[in-house]
Amino acid sequence: MKTSKNLFQSIVTFENVLSAAQKAAKGKRENQSVLHFFTFLEENLWQILSELRTKTWQPGSYKTFSIYKPKPRMISAAPFKDRVVHHALITIVGPLLERSFIFDTYANRTAKGTHKAIERYQHYLKKYAYVLKCDIRKYFPSIDHEILKSLLRRKIACADTLWLIDTIIDNSNIQAEHFHYFPGDTLFTPHERRKGLPIGNLTSQFFANYYLSFLDHYVKEVLRCKGYVRYVDDYVLFSDSKDELWEWKKAIEEFLQQFRLTLNSGRTELYPATEGKCFLGQKVFQSYRLLPSANVRRAKKRIQCTLLAKPETLQKSLAGWVGHARQADTRNLLRSLGLVEKS
Repeated sequence: MKTSKNLFQSIVTFENVLSAAQKAAKGKRENQSVLHFFTFLEENLWQILSELRTKTWQPGSYKTFSIYKPKPRMISAAPFKDRVVHHALITIVGPLLERSFIFDTYANRTAKGTHKAIERYQHYLKKYAYVLKCDIRKYFPSIDHEILKSLLRRKIACADTLWLIDTIIDNSNIQAEHFHYFPGDTLFTPHERRKGLPIGNLTSQFFANYYLSFLDHYVKEVLRCKGYVRYVDDYVLFSDSKDELWEWKKAIEEFLQQFRLTLNSGRTELYPATEGKCFLGQKVFQSYRLLPSANVRRAKKRIQCTLLAKPETLQKSLAGWVGHARQADTRNLLRSLGLVEKS
């Protein structure tokens, strides 16, 4: 596998770091820390460049909070200065990692995303009789640091860039505590090995996508599964044979052990392609899509709260949800909620 050298000089240019600051600030211009950073923009950018070039840069502390939908997760927010560094790194390294990705992986990629993944999922529903839907158990908290660094070194040979990557990985805060034993482990191995990437970092999203790209190639090239879609750690396999899907599931479980990952048995299921199931926030059938009822209830509650507090911000605050909802068959629903004009 070809590795890339001499990347660091491209990372530590003023133009790259300036662009990184603008990307990191997108949608957050009113945030106090962002406003402060841009008040002294040039000074802050030169400070970042100096620290990176002298290898004195150290990440700051994370602010953490929890979300509970669609499932409980701890989100970690890095200081804005660190997010600028993350963007500067990924601008250069991201395209190198993306060369390893198959067509049918959809997270954090230009011209991909959730809606493209849902479209592809629906396309395969029409072609095959059965679906195997899988989920990695506590994926982000389970990513093994030593294995991740080893995998990244297959693509990157620039020592200075690897220093920056290792610094970011090593500074990961503790995620959900859980322990699982794999073949060859001693009693202490799961406690001794560092693991977990903070959900919220741009770097975490790219590294996590790359970590599972090896599963993608295994499914496509070794198992020879023609119908396959992955979005982060949610992935589905399609076949006309139930037995084949069960065999693939067993093979995948064994393959994932080398990455110290396990399947979430409670969220892994095999079902007929004619059955509508939730995938990436929509209930998808062969010929149409709906929003799950829980999603609609949350939207109604959010509308009520917004109308009581700041009715003038309703359209803006729900723009993202409406954009997602429009991808399903929801015209009548959106009309009933007053979120589109009635014809």
